[in-house]
Amino acid sequence: MRILVLHGPNLNLLGRREPGVYGVVPLPEINQLLTQEAACLGEDSDGQPVVLDCRQSNHEGVLVDWIQEAWGQFEGLLINPGAYTHTSVALRDAIAGVALPTVEVHLSNIHRREEFRHHSYIAPVAIGQISGFGADSYLLGLRALVSHLRNGAVKN
Repeated sequence: MRILVLHGPNLNLLGRREPGVYGVVPLPEINQLLTQEAACLGEDSDGQPVVLDCRQSNHEGVLVDWIQEAWGQFEGLLINPGAYTHTSVALRDAIAGVALPTVEVHLSNIHRREEFRHHSYIAPVAIGQISGFGADSYLLGLRALVSHLRNGAVKN
């Protein structure tokens, strides 16, 4: 089972950028934790392990390209769109267009922050959203996505 993990703008600065909001865990460590979690999730009934491809970009078009290229290559998408959560119809449309089961994650609880962060363009095309648990949001999101894919759940 192949899962694309996308990190949006400014997430390359994790560990240094506003640690009181985003925590102190740098992005390479989050990717390492995700890879370890994928290994712990084991194999599916067909003997296929969970394999991750983790990428980060500050550029909206690059993220859109990666989502479009995921079609037929990946079974699911785990995404922290960063600030594009609140602004990007293009990311929303790309996710809807490829119809990959998608889980949206955020380090901070976007609903406890500034008003403009309360709206997500991604949430309506995602199977779920996890926020507010720091780096654990990614791990929880990965578990949820793998469970969804293994159980053959229908996208709502």
